[in-house]
Amino acid sequence: MESPTCLTDATLLVVADASTVINLNATGSAEIILTALPNRVLVVDVVREELEDGGERGRRNAEMLNALVVAGRVEIVTLGEPAEAHFEGLVIGAAAQTLDDGEAATIAYAVGCGGIAILDERKATRICSERFPELALGCTGDVLAHPDVLGSLGREALAEAVFNALFAGRMRVFPRHLEWVLQLIGPERAARCTSLRASVRQAFTAAAKRPPGE
Repeated sequence: MESPTCLTDATLLVVADASTVINLNATGSAEIILTALPNRVLVVDVVREELEDGGERGRRNAEMLNALVVAGRVEIVTLGEPAEAHFEGLVIGAAAQTLDDGEAATIAYAVGCGGIAILDERKATRICSERFPELALGCTGDVLAHPDVLGSLGREALAEAVFNALFAGRMRVFPRHLEWVLQLIGPERAARCTSLRASVRQAFTAAAKRPPGE
């Protein structure tokens, strides 16, 4: 099956939100994945601060992100002009039309640098598409589905990484990646991933059990 990734331009800067960092950490293979990915990966310092706040509740995502920075796989960046103006426009206003600081900073920086924002939350992608229709958007699935990642990990290790992101990271799967994910991890592992809709898990498992030709 062809990899359904939007990351087809290796020159684009990839700006990752906190959810992406969490999902990649959950794979257990974040450094290998980011080494294979040809794009430079950036995380805004606002996002790192969000993850550090999570450390107070026993989560290690900030620590794991810092390890990726030390390894040279992620760069920490800071908002400047005109990104600051975009950021303010995304965090000030009615709740239905504003985002948390990390999502807003990710979008604002991506707009400013002409990169691609990697977001996994539906509200963030909706607002981003409405406000900045020219901005390229992706999600963690696009990173994991990159053919260079498959080439580096191999199919079985990639399947395990995707399952870990779903099971431990509770990764959201967008419709364009659903078939790829289900075929990769198989019905037994899919049935354990509560981040996938129950109807999808049940239908896929039932289809996998049907005898060929039915």
